[in-house]
Amino acid sequence: MHETTLILIEVGALLLGMSLLGRLAIRIGISPIPFYLVVGLLFGEGGIVPLDASEDFFQVGSEIGVILLLALLGLEYTAQELLTNLRQSRTAGLIDGLFNALPGALLALLLGWGPVAAVALAGVTWVSSSGVVAKMLRDLGRLSNRETPVVLAILVIEDLAMAFYLPILAALVVGVSLLQGAIAVAIAVGVVAVILYIALRHGSVISRIFTPEHPEPLLLGVLGLTMLVAGLAAEVNVSSAVGAFLVGIAVSGRVAQRASQVLTPLRDLFAAVFFVFFGLTTDASELTAMLIPAALLAVATMATKVASGYIAARRAGIGVPGRWRAGLALTPRGEFSIVIAGLALSAGVEPRLAPLATAYVLITVVVGPFLARIPDTAWFKDAVRRRRRAIAS
Repeated sequence: MHETTLILIEVGALLLGMSLLGRLAIRIGISPIPFYLVVGLLFGEGGIVPLDASEDFFQVGSEIGVILLLALLGLEYTAQELLTNLRQSRTAGLIDGLFNALPGALLALLLGWGPVAAVALAGVTWVSSSGVVAKMLRDLGRLSNRETPVVLAILVIEDLAMAFYLPILAALVVGVSLLQGAIAVAIAVGVVAVILYIALRHGSVISRIFTPEHPEPLLLGVLGLTMLVAGLAAEVNVSSAVGAFLVGIAVSGRVAQRASQVLTPLRDLFAAVFFVFFGLTTDASELTAMLIPAALLAVATMATKVASGYIAARRAGIGVPGRWRAGLALTPRGEFSIVIAGLALSAGVEPRLAPLATAYVLITVVVGPFLARIPDTAWFKDAVRRRRRAIAS
C-alpha cells in the first residue's frame, strides 16, 4: 500500500475513533483527555497495532495543538491583565516551585541517581501541563471563573521559568561551561522580554495588521504569526507555548474576538492530536517497572500542587470553592516533563528517569481531569456549606 494512502487510513480511523470516544466522554460527563491518551497507548510503541506511517503527522499536529491552546487562552486576556496577575502571583509562583520541585529532587537522590538527575526530576514534577490544563478549563466551562486568571498566572510563571531552567539543565547534562550556560539563559530571557514589551506597548499596531471582517485572511494571519513567534521562541530555548500565549495577549479588540472564533475548530482538532501523540510515543512495556515509584511521586506532587494552587487563589481573594478548583486544575503534568526527561536521557544521565517520568505524567494526566471535577460535585458543595456554617457558628 502506498505510504500516503496508509497515512490517510491511519489518521482517518483514529480521528473517527476519537470522535466516538469524545461523544462517550460528553455522555458520561468527563473530559475526553484520558480517552485520547488510551487511544495513543493502544496504537503506539508496545501497543496492539503500532501506527508508524502517521507518526510524523501526529508529532507536528501535537506541537500545533499546544500552540493553539495557549494562543487562544492569550486571546481571552489583555497584556495589562497579564502583568497584574503576574505581579499578584509572584509569591505564589515561588511557593509553587518549592512545593513541587523538591519531591522530585528528593526521590532522585533517594534512588541514588545523583545530583544532575535530581535537577532533572525536580523539573519533571514542578511544571503543570499548559496544554492539558488549558483544555480542562475550556471543557469544564471555567474560562470566565474568578480563579482562572490565578491558574493562568501560575502556568505562565512556570513556562517563563523554563526559559531559565532548560538552558541550565542543558548545561549540566552536557557539561558546558558556566559562561555558555549563562549566555543561553540571557538570550532566552531577552527574547521573552522583547515579546512581552511588544505585546504591551504595540499590541494595537499588531491588531491593525489583521481585519476582522474577512475570516480567511484573519485565520491565516493570526495562525501564521502565532506559529512564527512560537518557533522563534523555541529556537532560543524559550517555550513555544509562552510565545504563542504572548501573541494571543498582543491581539486585542474585535480582531481577538473574531480570531478566537475562527481558530477554535483548529484548536479542538490539534489539541486532541496532542494527547493522542503523547500516548503514541509512550512504550507501554517500559512503564510497568516504574509504576510504583511513579504512583507514589504522583500522589505526593498532586497534593503539593493542590496546596500551592489553593494558597495562590487564597492570596488573590478567591473563595474556598475557587481555591480548590485552582489547585486541582493544576495537577496534570505533560509536555515540559517529557521534554526534560528526554533531555536527561539523551545525555545518558539516568536511563530509568524516562520511564519514571512517562508513567508519572500519564498518571497525573489521567487522574487530573477527574480531580478537577470534584469541586462541581454535590457532596463537595455540601461539605463546603457545612464548613461555612460550622465557622459561622
